[in-house]
Order: sequence, then C-alpha cells, then structure tokens
Amino acid sequence: MRIRMPKLMLALVLALGLPCAGAAADEVPSAKLKLQSSAALVLDQGSGRVLYGKNTHAIVPIASITKLMTAMVVLDANLDPNEPVAITEDDVDNLRGTHSRLKVGTALAREDLLRLALMASENRAASALARAYPGGRESFVQAMNLKAQLLGMSGSRFSDSTGLSSANVSTAEELSRLVSEAYRYDKIREHTTAAGYEVNAGGRRLAFRNTNGLVSSRGWDIGVSKTGFINESGRNLVMQATLAGRAVVIVLLNSWGKYSRQGDAQRIRKWLEVAAGVAPAPRRTVSGRARRHLSSSATGGDPSG
Repeated sequence: MRIRMPKLMLALVLALGLPCAGAAADEVPSAKLKLQSSAALVLDQGSGRVLYGKNTHAIVPIASITKLMTAMVVLDANLDPNEPVAITEDDVDNLRGTHSRLKVGTALAREDLLRLALMASENRAASALARAYPGGRESFVQAMNLKAQLLGMSGSRFSDSTGLSSANVSTAEELSRLVSEAYRYDKIREHTTAAGYEVNAGGRRLAFRNTNGLVSSRGWDIGVSKTGFINESGRNLVMQATLAGRAVVIVLLNSWGKYSRQGDAQRIRKWLEVAAGVAPAPRRTVSGRARRHLSSSATGGDPSG
C-alpha cells in the first residue's frame, strides 16, 4: 500500500486542528438545528470548523460507511483496475444473509466491483475486493487499520471490508476525517455520486442505483456520498457537499427512521441556506405533501447499505 506524504500531513493537521465537538461557527445558529440522528457532525471543509456537533465522540458501529476505507485501501495499492475478479463462495454473506445479484462465478473488472461497492453498497463486491488484495483479507484489514491510524482515527477499528460486522466502529468526528480524505480520490468522488450503473454479469445486464437518492435530487451538489445500515448501527449517511456556497462534510449516525437520515440532511441544507440568506426561513411544521416528497426521493437500505 502506498500512502502519499501530503495526505498524511493533512490528516495530522486535521487531527490537531479540529475545534471541540459541538463548537459552532459564529454565523450559524446551531441551536436552531434539530436532528433525528443520534450522533451528527457538520464540518466546514475549508476552515476545519465544526458548525454543528452532537455526540461526536461516541464510538459506534458504522456499517457500510466502512466501504469508503475499503475503496481507499484498494486505490492506494494501485492494482490493475481492469483485472477480472470473480465472486466466490467466500464472498457470500453468512453473517446476516444479505441478498446480492452478483452470483457466485460472476467475474467483473476490479473497477466495476469498486463502483458497485461504493455506489450500490454491494457487499459481495466489497468482499471480493479484499479477497483479491495482495496477501488476502487479513492483509487488507491490516491496511485498513493502518490507514485509520495515519488519519488520526484512534477510536476507529475495522474488521472486514463490507461493514456487515458490528466490530467496524468509529465516531462522527473521525468519520469526518475519513470523508475529507475520501474526497481527495477522483474515483471515490465519481463512483459515490453516480445515480446508477449497469454491468454485464455473465451475459446478463444488471442495473444498480445509488443507495443515497439525494445524489440525483435537484439542488444538491454532492462530492462524496455513502450510506450504511445494520441493526446495531441504525441508518447512517456521510457526505461531502457544497451547500449555500460552503463546502461541508456531513456525518449522520443512527438515524431512527427509514428516511430520517435524508431528512436530517435536508434540515442541514435548509439551516445553512437560511444562515447564508439564500432561502426563506422554514415553517414551523412540515406538510404531509412535503413529507411524502422527501420519502419518495430518498432510498432505503438493506443491511450494510
């Protein structure tokens, strides 16, 4: 695995320079932001200031947010993106019994597996990427944890490449570093924000879509996106986005309802727009029509998605 020094230096600066969790920028009244997620963080990407923080140091399972680290380890290794990697019985989820349309024996280019793991949260794709890594899964997990240490993610641990294991844990604060680092990778930005993608799997055309419906929603400028869900973690969402002219990192963990992580993201967007004077103040109540619109634009997730 090759790690470039500028990334390491940036990570160390972030590790030392982030303000205390819960600190807010002067111009953004954080008391007016009410989120449903159990832990949350909004970070101004340019200054490193925390605009909003809630339980930012709680160490919790992160489900498929793990796949951002998976992607960075794969890309750092500079492996052939066009090399075919076959799905095997070892990639079948025997822990939670999650479904996959990538049948055993399907061979796809490493690049396509990476795209499906990031965009559609495909667990067998993420598993195959780790299995095909030099040294196999054990070496892959070691590389994940080394990368976390280099990013200053001292409270984070990784045990597999999919996020299906509840032993993959982190904090909202540390995940903001993970997202900021992931944003530096062109392929991660491209794959996590694609609305959909088709692959030829053994003569069959399979269409996949992004697990975060916000990437194709009007008014959203998203640079990195990843969802995650297992029972232990609840529904998670992390993003890099430009809202009201401000580049921010958003971390939402353990949202209680099927659509509440997207709802929290919409609340953050409105909060920043109002603070910037580019949107009218929201009404005190949300109409049933607005709730239905939000539900129809958001995408649910199966385990680890």
